[in-house]
Amino acid sequence: MRSTSDVVVIGGGIIGSAAAYFLASSPDFNGTVTVVEKDSSYQKCSTTLSAASIRQQFSTRENIEISLFGIQFLRNLNQYLGIEESLANNTPHDIGLQEKGYLLLASPAGADILHRNNKLQTELGADISLLPSSILQERFPWMNCEDLALGSLGNSGEGWFDAYSLLQLFKAKNKSLAVTYINDEVTGLKSGQQNGSEQITHARLRSGQEIAGKYFINAAGPAAASIASMAGINLPVESRKRCVFVFNCRDQITNCPLVVDPSGAYFRPEGHNFICGISPQEGNDPACNDFDVDYSLFEDVLWPTLAHRVPAFESIKQVNAWAGHYAYNLLDQNVILGPSPQIGNLLFANGFSGHGLQQAPAVGRALSELILYGSYRELDLSVFNFERILQNKPVKELNVI
Repeated sequence: MRSTSDVVVIGGGIIGSAAAYFLASSPDFNGTVTVVEKDSSYQKCSTTLSAASIRQQFSTRENIEISLFGIQFLRNLNQYLGIEESLANNTPHDIGLQEKGYLLLASPAGADILHRNNKLQTELGADISLLPSSILQERFPWMNCEDLALGSLGNSGEGWFDAYSLLQLFKAKNKSLAVTYINDEVTGLKSGQQNGSEQITHARLRSGQEIAGKYFINAAGPAAASIASMAGINLPVESRKRCVFVFNCRDQITNCPLVVDPSGAYFRPEGHNFICGISPQEGNDPACNDFDVDYSLFEDVLWPTLAHRVPAFESIKQVNAWAGHYAYNLLDQNVILGPSPQIGNLLFANGFSGHGLQQAPAVGRALSELILYGSYRELDLSVFNFERILQNKPVKELNVI
């Protein structure tokens, strides 16, 4: 079987679905969009297994601007993703957005970085305050602040939400816009010479179907390198496992933001419990495809760190855990965005390294602009282009969590 679509999106998670939405909803787009997703249940999708949060506390201008649009999108979901039936019934969409902030903590050695980052963040309009350790202790009396010099707190525009609900809203809206979702897996890309250059012409699916297209978007998350290799392109993105642990604390901890310890460990409230995690140490973070939880990470690393920062966390009980995957960009842990220099109609949106969920609205919009106009319109995200990979020129982002 063969079918044709103007745009073929490979990967139906949050990035692929956001790209499909911004294309299909644009008055300047008169074509068709097909999204191919191999796991329609999304049980092992990076979107649904993430810690589901958003922040403006980055060190790179473009990352800050991306998340500023992201929070505006989340605050105005019904404006973007509302469908006629829900609007007619006056049932606004709710993804449980809680703007309780990120709190990035710094020892004396890390205080200068927070100061430099805060200057740029506030210049761009982010609502971030710097709090010395004495104020931190007043605001958060349950926290050990003795070894801290500074904290950077998002007063608004930062927090967490229900990632699965957001993804389902994107899908429902897309289907109302005539976007086609196919439960299948891309197993090959066919190319040929068109208009004097190499172009992708078809995507082959595991079912045997082929889809012809004018544009192809690689939104395959941790599997992105495999898709790129089908076009003969080396994409430095690997699947890296990240474990999230749920624990219960007997003592009441109030007014708790998402806290990032100087060690890199994070925790935040989740209902009556808390969730937490930490990236493995460099050298102990191999590429992998399994979803086995490393419980020793909680016992040996996280628990002692949490108990040091919050004395009440000495008496906690781990009650649940899961493992998800980062699409880890080996060069600089930032997104690789836009067309390949070798194949102009193959666009990449890969290697978010844990930032994909919060960056999906801006990146989806950017991909639609590249297809519709051949350039960025709202945000210039050319700093994340594919050429930097070929030239080995990383974009330095200090706040990778």
